[in-house]
Amino acid sequence: MKDKITALYCRLSQDDMIDGESNSITNQKAILMKYAEDNGFPNPTYFVDDGISGTTFDRDGFKAMMKEVENGNVGTVITKDLSRLGREYSYMGRLQDFIFPAYDVRFIAVNDDVDSARGENDFAVFKNVFNDYYAKDTSRKIRAVVKMRGEAGEHIASHPPFGYMKDPEDKKKWIVDEEAAHIVRRIFDLCIAG
Repeated sequence: MKDKITALYCRLSQDDMIDGESNSITNQKAILMKYAEDNGFPNPTYFVDDGISGTTFDRDGFKAMMKEVENGNVGTVITKDLSRLGREYSYMGRLQDFIFPAYDVRFIAVNDDVDSARGENDFAVFKNVFNDYYAKDTSRKIRAVVKMRGEAGEHIASHPPFGYMKDPEDKKKWIVDEEAAHIVRRIFDLCIAG
């Protein structure tokens, strides 16, 4: 067990950034390293996914961590809370109930008081359901806002396409970017010319 690493997993999605510094990667790393040091976990190693939703497990940091788990190199996985590992209820259940135990990996979610060494945490199931619902609810709300903005005739993209820029006087208005306009005109001329 001493040679095995302690995987400190951090994740931040675009939606989490709205919550501010409390979920930042820097903050998560500090919490996890302190927890690992205070509790004597050996060989702490960070695995990080920055700007990726917890509704997918197709994340480079997560996949790298799971490769180490499958290779038998991980003794413990520690996250700030359950939602940092993921927000998809059924896969979270498989990780906690089958995959981690199959590889003899201890799982800890610090702020949710989950530690597989203490046995099952019945509340973790509900937390995973709420995390899954939160992701779906947030997605539904974002789609509704985008739809409403589109129906009101507002731009739904956050960045103007090439050839336009935000009006310095009105951020909701796009104006022609004169520097890029000649390139756009040239592209259209070439297209029309075949």
